[in-house]
Amino acid sequence: MTDILVFGSTGQVATELQRVAAVTALGRASADLSDPAACAAAILTYRPSAVINAAAYTAVDRAEDEEALATIINGEAPTAMAEACATLNIPLVHISTDYVFAGNGTDPWRPADATAPQNAYGRSKLAGEAGIRAAGATHAILRTSWVFSAHGNNFVKTMLRLSEGRDELNVVDDQIGGPTPARAIAKACLSIAQALQSDPGKSGTYHFSGSPDVSWREFARAIFAAAGKTTCVRGIASSDYPTRASRPLNSRLENSATEATFNIPRPDWQAGLRDCLSEMRVIK
Repeated sequence: MTDILVFGSTGQVATELQRVAAVTALGRASADLSDPAACAAAILTYRPSAVINAAAYTAVDRAEDEEALATIINGEAPTAMAEACATLNIPLVHISTDYVFAGNGTDPWRPADATAPQNAYGRSKLAGEAGIRAAGATHAILRTSWVFSAHGNNFVKTMLRLSEGRDELNVVDDQIGGPTPARAIAKACLSIAQALQSDPGKSGTYHFSGSPDVSWREFARAIFAAAGKTTCVRGIASSDYPTRASRPLNSRLENSATEATFNIPRPDWQAGLRDCLSEMRVIK
């Protein structure tokens, strides 16, 4: 598939999409998601075989003060994309988030579970999901979590930066989820787009997160171990590290439908971490 249109050009998943496939990636200068009509117009102009939306408003804390803007970018723009895709009868693959759930309990969230976002970012992403479904396009909403790569801003790069010159770090230990390599998400999006072209009946909402589920503290310790660092990681409660927006304690995602429908298993984030650190030249 060489005529896929990707929204986003510099984000983690968009970067990986351009590295693993010949896609047309639109950055903000070409398609600003704060202008939903322009996003729809881009699709109608390019007339691709499929669309992948890898762009979003992702500043979770700032969204508490900019919910209207976040909702345009994460809600109205994907809706406009889906409407354009419906017009052309092409599939849309849209990346969403575990933040659409309440984040309580310990069971992995299933795609059909009730949503109850606890912050503005989650509400804005949920608005996008609803708009896509209402548009009537062939689609896959792919919820993921804890994305990391050698590019952009993410937990791996933050931990490595904070560890410089520090022997000890405090990291929350009561938020549990599956770290997910951006490259794995990119490959999953491409496979799903192709499958939807062949079988629109596979439209729906799916989950895709790395295995095994861990806490942020456990993820940090794995990062330092793989990087050969001796930084001590002490676990703290989320209540001891307050943020502007509340974070879900339970970000576990149930992935079986994705594997059953598209033959895409959960990625091994530990292997993805080694690849990430190798690309960053932290390890050989």
